[in-house]
Amino acid sequence: MATNKNALLRYQVLDRCFRNPGRMYFWKDLLDECNKSLFELDPDSNGIQRRQLFMDINFMESSQGWSIPLERIKFGKRYFYRYSDLNFSINNQPLNEEELNQVRSALSVFSRIKGIPQFEWINTIIEKLERILHLPPWQQGFIGFDNNEFLAGIEYLGYLFNAINYKKVLKITYLSFSASEPTEFEIHPWYLHQFNNRWFLFGYNPLCPTHPWILAIDRMKEISETIKPYIENTTIDFNEYFEDIIGVTRPDTSEIVTIKLRFSLAQAPYILTKPIHGSQRKVVQDESGLVISVKVIPNFELEQLLLSFGEHVEILEPINLRKHMAKRISKMLAKYY
Repeated sequence: MATNKNALLRYQVLDRCFRNPGRMYFWKDLLDECNKSLFELDPDSNGIQRRQLFMDINFMESSQGWSIPLERIKFGKRYFYRYSDLNFSINNQPLNEEELNQVRSALSVFSRIKGIPQFEWINTIIEKLERILHLPPWQQGFIGFDNNEFLAGIEYLGYLFNAINYKKVLKITYLSFSASEPTEFEIHPWYLHQFNNRWFLFGYNPLCPTHPWILAIDRMKEISETIKPYIENTTIDFNEYFEDIIGVTRPDTSEIVTIKLRFSLAQAPYILTKPIHGSQRKVVQDESGLVISVKVIPNFELEQLLLSFGEHVEILEPINLRKHMAKRISKMLAKYY
């Protein structure tokens, strides 16, 4: 069956063409319509060829698809395609086998959320879907995520999720690692992000309006709603916010720099198969080790990651980061002598 990228878009295009009584769609017309929609979605798309078109049609006609009532009507020496029942549409049909499998896969992911406090409603949704779609009750998942269900403050996760969703301004009592007493302040919650098995809330704090406020959920002591008007996030695209950093800290004054690292031959296979950042590029690999480059904004989380590799990594560039990390390593070494 055709399960490649953008298949659903092509099915929708073909369905629309098959239902149109005002035009005769020959296979070249169908191909043009599919590619037109693909190019609108992605100008860099290569489109599809004749073979893929007929694979899509065969899938739509199959029981795994929607068993569409498609006719091939002869016109001269060619055939055009049209539904025998123009009221038919794949959008009006029950879920096909492939869609049911996708729902089952989605339920396996949802089942991982069931244990998080304040997300108990997911249990009800899963049970309802199983009943409506006649799916067998979910017994045990076959996919696991790194999740610390004993994390302090995890009971606030659902509360914060709803505050973002319903645009509620919160008053949070917070105890940072550097403070001896908790402080209370107002936060307009914008975004939740997980890193290193911890959850972080991003939002607007009127006391610090120049950049988003970042709070670790495990340091929250108390949360309550206020009736103040909610201030929307209008400047930050969180889909891009994390692209140039490792972790959650994005220093305001820092720029993206190219960092070159030499890893030992023993560590090289792990770094190649699990890049430390999306910008990672291989520079050279020889008997001295593997040299890679990454383009990131240096921050505390990057330093912690590099330190975690111990003697298996050496910072080659930039020199200021190399010197800074050398000082940290010297302080570490002094602990042992």
